[in-house]
Amino acid sequence: MAKKKKNKNKNKNSSNGEGISFPSFSIATRTKRLVLAVLCGTLALVFLFAFFDKAGAGGNALLSFSQDVLGKGVFLVPLLLLIAAFILIRLSEGGVRPVFLSLFLLLLGIDGLLAGFSRMKGLDVKDIAGLFGSFASLPVFATFGFWVTELLFGAVLAVALVILWQLLPKSAKEQLALKEESVEKFKKVFGEEFEAKSEELPSPPQEKQARLAGSSTKSGQKSQKEIPMGNYKLPPVDLLDKETGEPSAGDIKIYSAIIQKTLQNFDIPVEIAEVNIGPTVTQYAFKPAEGIKLSRITALQNDLALALAAHPLRIEAPIPGKALVGIEIPNKIRAQVRLRDLVESDGFKNSPSPLTFALGRDVSGSPVITDLAKMPHIMVAGATGSGKTIALNNLILSFLYRNSPAQLRFILVDPKRVEFPVYNDLPHLLTPVILDTQRTINALKWLTKEMERRFLVFSKARVRDIKSYHALHAQEPIPYIVLIIDELADLMATRGKEIEGMIVRLAQMARAVGIHLVLATQRPSVEVITGLIKANITSRVALQVASQIDSRTILDNAGAEKLLGLGDMLFLSAEFGKPKRIQGAYISDKEVKRVVGWIAKENQDVVTEEIEEDELAQSAQNGLDVSEFEGGEDPLYEEAKRVVMEYQKASASLLQRRLRVGYARAARLLDLLEQQKVIGPGEGAKPREVYLGREKGPLELLEQENTESPEEEPSSVPQSETTEDKDSRWFSP
Repeated sequence: MAKKKKNKNKNKNSSNGEGISFPSFSIATRTKRLVLAVLCGTLALVFLFAFFDKAGAGGNALLSFSQDVLGKGVFLVPLLLLIAAFILIRLSEGGVRPVFLSLFLLLLGIDGLLAGFSRMKGLDVKDIAGLFGSFASLPVFATFGFWVTELLFGAVLAVALVILWQLLPKSAKEQLALKEESVEKFKKVFGEEFEAKSEELPSPPQEKQARLAGSSTKSGQKSQKEIPMGNYKLPPVDLLDKETGEPSAGDIKIYSAIIQKTLQNFDIPVEIAEVNIGPTVTQYAFKPAEGIKLSRITALQNDLALALAAHPLRIEAPIPGKALVGIEIPNKIRAQVRLRDLVESDGFKNSPSPLTFALGRDVSGSPVITDLAKMPHIMVAGATGSGKTIALNNLILSFLYRNSPAQLRFILVDPKRVEFPVYNDLPHLLTPVILDTQRTINALKWLTKEMERRFLVFSKARVRDIKSYHALHAQEPIPYIVLIIDELADLMATRGKEIEGMIVRLAQMARAVGIHLVLATQRPSVEVITGLIKANITSRVALQVASQIDSRTILDNAGAEKLLGLGDMLFLSAEFGKPKRIQGAYISDKEVKRVVGWIAKENQDVVTEEIEEDELAQSAQNGLDVSEFEGGEDPLYEEAKRVVMEYQKASASLLQRRLRVGYARAARLLDLLEQQKVIGPGEGAKPREVYLGREKGPLELLEQENTESPEEEPSSVPQSETTEDKDSRWFSP
């Protein structure tokens, strides 16, 4: 019985014309217009040849038939057909019905005027106006007479000319003025089924206000262009390439009908509300009927992908800020987003923050501009080749287009050694690009000291953050510092515990003093992106990853495994409750070299004078040149000593497990413990003897050690005194 009912419903749908047959053989609307334009042009040439008796018997028959129908108006047919062909070629949106409607009204108006004039003069109406004009004007002429007949058909002719004028190509200014009116006409023609937005990316004159992830520009604040740069010259946007190409979403009507049909098969009635065409994907937003659970829709993801022949397919349920569900389908042709168009957008230019940078464009093609100062740190993660380094290049170049070295300084860490050395000529660098783990640790230690120094300066000035300090001390600005690490996984694999502790401390406290972290990794695992790091770095960018587990590690949500790569990303910040899909901007190596070379060349004299008196850069360089362990003492020595005393045995494997260090460092710690008489020497396979017991507290053990071996006092006591002196200097008012 159920089978019969199903077949009945199927036949019913087919009879109503709702079934979709052979969608792969559908012709795009643009192609249909071009085909019709070719036919109109060909027909116009046939009429021209027939006028000169060069079209053969078929052309003569066509001309004779047209003269019988249209009369003398047949001589305007080639001109009208050529105008129609021109309009069809230049038409960017809408159907072809208005074009042929205007042609019909033109012929009707011309033949009506000729017929009225012929009747008044007593001429042969069919010979002058043809059958079309004769029958069209007869009731009007008999009812209203000559003058009203001419007036009415003149009005018809004027309406036809107005329609043709609206269809002719307009300039950008005129298109902007008619934009809202065109949308209303589209809705009236196609009903309220759905709203389709333009397939073209917004051009700069028509661009929507960029969605600033931080906050919109407040009145009374200075825009970036008003911030004084001194003698420093910002690079021009001409060094960057423009966007080329347009996205192609395929046939929107067919895809919309397939979505409705597929969901209807599972008893989920929906109405397509709008279609947003972005550079990478097209989002079909629909409103389900009342009482439909969203879980039922998300469970049909594979069925929709099969019906649409689109993979991967992502469902956003619901769309933030709207009572709609969105299905994101990959475009047939992707558009490349470039940094130049984003830098020229109003949202980027009018932002007051020096740490504003461009992420890309969202699913509707609008620029996404955000502020690192409001994040205040960001994590970028994704599989190899998904676009992490290009995203970091976008961030760096966005900062270079807004800041001088007096406003912003960089510390770049590149364990891969091939990505960031191109920036070595930048005057914004505090140190040359860091390539090894030990110098990275020294840089983090120096940043921690610089953070503490700035807190002391702010406490004396009685301000709470760097923004307030700049408001009071505009003549002595403190530059922002951005630390960018291109591959965190490599550092965490070698010195994970130390690096994690320093990153967590900087992430917790450094935002107020203008120090911000940008971390990137291609291995988004819990060993690299630890719980402490995730808790303190809430803004994250997830590019394409291999599995759903990696996506949940980065975003605490699934979805990154369904991205398309090449800069396709999900952006999560405190501003959004759910990840936001963005197509990141592409920037080539040639563009990076052009910008860096221009800055180094044009600002050479200014930068040389600044570097000679650059105390901050000198301090950072001195911090990197510190030896691995000052005074031969390992920072983990006391921890290793405690472990050995607690377990009453000493071995490299024990220290490796408890301290999470490599074998080389564990063996070095054993040598230090042996030198300090904490453990005995190695005796082959026998375990080392531990001289200190665990029944006494640490203070008693130190006193006993000092009493028994006074010659070792300088190696242990001055260290504790130094630590206490350092702490007292930090906490003293």
